[in-house]
Amino acid sequence: MVNYFNPAVAAGAFDEFVPAAMERSRTQPEWSDNDSALPALYLSHGAPPLLDDTIWMNELFEWAMSLPKPKHILIVSAHWEQAPLMISSPEANTPLVYDFGGFHPRYYELTYPTPDASELAGLVASVMPDTEQLYQHPARGLDHGAWVPLKVMYPLGDVPVLQLSIPTHEPEKLINIGARLATLREHGVLIIGSGFMTHGLPFMTPSMISGREIPAWSTEFDAWANDALLRGDVDQLASFKSAAPGMPYAHPTDEHFIPIFVTLGASGDPGAATQTTIEGYMMGFSKRSFQTNA
Repeated sequence: MVNYFNPAVAAGAFDEFVPAAMERSRTQPEWSDNDSALPALYLSHGAPPLLDDTIWMNELFEWAMSLPKPKHILIVSAHWEQAPLMISSPEANTPLVYDFGGFHPRYYELTYPTPDASELAGLVASVMPDTEQLYQHPARGLDHGAWVPLKVMYPLGDVPVLQLSIPTHEPEKLINIGARLATLREHGVLIIGSGFMTHGLPFMTPSMISGREIPAWSTEFDAWANDALLRGDVDQLASFKSAAPGMPYAHPTDEHFIPIFVTLGASGDPGAATQTTIEGYMMGFSKRSFQTNA
């Protein structure tokens, strides 16, 4: 059982994981113009203690390895809600955002230097309508909803990455933003919505933290969402606040669920069935993650 809040060595599992993962990542075939469009992903990102969970890291890494290595990554994280629509700084080695508290000091020392992403910034700007300006933040780097899973999926840090802000909580508008981005997948851009399938943080109990309990509000919401995803029922997903079982406990606030709508929009067909890639629970929260059919 993983002790997320008091590991024997903070990020020790990552230290053991990363040498072999880096070697495999060096041989990962890169996306080329002859390849089909990359899928769009939704992942449950975990907090920094994901780096203490060997099983979960292996799941994320094998998922990344099952795809060609992208030319670029554009990620929407639950932890950057800002309007108007913005992208993070494209400069290489932009410092990370350590937007969490209460964890071991080592997590605040971790880095994820990535290459210059100016080309990606131009691609994103090119698909935005003239009526909506895309702003570029001069200094913001990746927050933990982006860099924590990406350190695992692409441990070499060799793929240019930008983060896109969440400018609204309205599912339809987020789907439309994703739809504008969909053609970027044909140019080797991996589009990721990073949230958590359930995220009832205020309702955590000691038995959840220890892994002895998975609350009904988490399992019921997860099953409801999975059913809708398998059927491609976007309208049902969009009604999650009023119609889903387990609410409001599964999502007392919206930000960890709504990146799903950017992913669905970026699929090119929001009503298409999705493919679950990771399931299970961490501290009672559903880790369900999926990819769209490319």
